[in-house]
Amino acid sequence: MKKLLLGCVLWSLSMIAWGETSDEMFRDDRPESYTVVPGDTLWEISGRFLKSPWRWPEVWDMNSQISNPHLIYPGDVINLVYIDGKPHLTVSRNGQSATGDGRTIKLVPKIRKQRLADAIPTIPLDAISGFLSNSRIVSAPETLTNAPYVVSGKSDNLISAGGDTIYARGILEDKITSYGVYRKQQVIVDNETNEALGIMALGVGSATLKQAHGDLLTLEVTQASEEIRGGDRLLVSEERGLASSFMPSAPEDREMRARILHVISGVNQIGRFNNVIINKGNRDNLKAGYVMAIYKDIEVRDRFADEVITLPPERVGLLMVYRTFEKVSYGVVLKASQPLRVGNLLKAP
Repeated sequence: MKKLLLGCVLWSLSMIAWGETSDEMFRDDRPESYTVVPGDTLWEISGRFLKSPWRWPEVWDMNSQISNPHLIYPGDVINLVYIDGKPHLTVSRNGQSATGDGRTIKLVPKIRKQRLADAIPTIPLDAISGFLSNSRIVSAPETLTNAPYVVSGKSDNLISAGGDTIYARGILEDKITSYGVYRKQQVIVDNETNEALGIMALGVGSATLKQAHGDLLTLEVTQASEEIRGGDRLLVSEERGLASSFMPSAPEDREMRARILHVISGVNQIGRFNNVIINKGNRDNLKAGYVMAIYKDIEVRDRFADEVITLPPERVGLLMVYRTFEKVSYGVVLKASQPLRVGNLLKAP
């Protein structure tokens, strides 16, 4: 079963900017209702009703009888109803019901306790949570260069694992005892501008400070996903969890353009639920939850003019940003009609 997120915040957005009525947003083959089951995601449910799943908040009608209408649980029934002639999506719970005659029936609510952790997530979290726990983008090279480094393990061992003692050199921050152990990976470079956007650091474990004598450090390895080696760097542990909610939406800047720089798995072709790095981040006002369409550049040879020409880009997929850094961001591919590649163009959908 897919991991479950605390919930999905569903806020109302203006439909004026989109230039179409809510009725045009719905699929022709949408159901009248759907019962949520364990393992569902907001994205999948939205796709049953809407042509563009991320536009769910625009047609969501809050139900005041549900204690927290922002959370959807297995067993809830999603209903397509018409209010003032406009289609809306509502949730029915504990015997509440809705009709399609332009009104919503509100019954006396029943109390049923539900855990926040049982609420369905926006997207399948197991597609990204494992990656988030052992990766980090470092914007400034000196962050790694100046960080304390592992010298050796106990008895001069070059490789250490969970429970082992390791020795390091460097200056740690005051009153901080928990550190992540990272190994430098490749430099992320923007192929269009040749700007170095950051360095990928692979998390190989964590350690707790036991003693410090000047710059000589003794630590205990509390967790190791790989062997900890001499030269690995110590960085202050950061919060690795995802935000408690996503609000899928198109970028506010409709002219925003980005490129896929790197696929995390190292494969040449990118498919659904692959994690990628893109060349935009906080400085570009990119935000977690932004949905971007993926386009493929198509080159063909004009045999009559004996030259290669580039055709207009073809839309081939959809991606959602889930974590941003200063110059780059992580995204997960949610839809791919054909294999994608590094260098594919990203635009507002």
